[in-house]
Amino acid sequence: MKVFIVEKYGKKEALKLAEMPLPVLEENEVMVEVYAAGLNLLDSKIKSGEFKLILPYKLPLILGHDVAGVITQVGKNVKQFKQGDEVYARPSDFHIGTFAEFIAISEKDVALKPKSLSMEEAASIPLVALTAWQALVENARLKKGQKVFIQAGSGGVGTIAIQLAKYLGATVATTASEKSFPMLKDLGADVLIDYKKEDFELVLKDYDVVLNSQDAKTLDKSLRILKPGGKAISISGPPTPDFAKSIGAPWFVKIVLSLISSGIRRKARKLGVDYSFLFMRADGQQLQQISKLIEEGAIRPVVDKAFPFEQTAEALEYVESGRAKGKVVVKLK
Repeated sequence: MKVFIVEKYGKKEALKLAEMPLPVLEENEVMVEVYAAGLNLLDSKIKSGEFKLILPYKLPLILGHDVAGVITQVGKNVKQFKQGDEVYARPSDFHIGTFAEFIAISEKDVALKPKSLSMEEAASIPLVALTAWQALVENARLKKGQKVFIQAGSGGVGTIAIQLAKYLGATVATTASEKSFPMLKDLGADVLIDYKKEDFELVLKDYDVVLNSQDAKTLDKSLRILKPGGKAISISGPPTPDFAKSIGAPWFVKIVLSLISSGIRRKARKLGVDYSFLFMRADGQQLQQISKLIEEGAIRPVVDKAFPFEQTAEALEYVESGRAKGKVVVKLK
């Protein structure tokens, strides 16, 4: 089968088209013929080697974290799915590889594709929607009437997180360039801040939750707009010792993460707020709950561009450029 692989780590390394044998199907897995695959900044960060401490992949590696397709085969212990089912998924870490014609995925990571979505739209959803769900529902327990600041509203996570926060009844503030304002208003954002002209720290105060996806300077400022007891949840780092513990990382990784996050954790304590790092995980049951919200019309995908599969390397470069509004996908069928 045709696949796109990372041969060696490096920011300037490009994905390479290669031929690989079909995956071997385990008894608790489903074989999915890939119709479309979503691209994420996580793919770029893994390619550059940024996450090799917490995700020590063996190279060469088939990249890709989002998939929509059709089940062609089921393992003997699979109960929930059958051949011919249209599904979507974010395969779990160390089992990724959606930039391929086929992928074997654990049954527990898979959900039926929402009927209202095309394959390309469905492929844009899993990683970003699970990130938003785990940040706002599971971690922040966001409630009606609370205020949440979602950075980079026009990005992949931002477009879904805004809609989820509105569904939960929160007031949503976000940053973006002015040309994205109409789209973000349409998604439900209440307070729109042009990051090129305004400093969000001077506009926002007494927020309950911040979803941070930007740099260390932005994270520092985000802590200061929270009310006492508020939560800053970062998906861009720095990772914490608690995170290392949750993934069962070796002792030396815990020490490294303790050191690199000590500054921000100290600042958060001083301000009486909570800081945590979120590295989303695969979860088919949560994806099923997200499917319900999609079918109800509470969440809709935002797809910027669909590339043909042969142009997966160019599609990832487009994601890295930071110009995409919403998600970028590649189409195989």
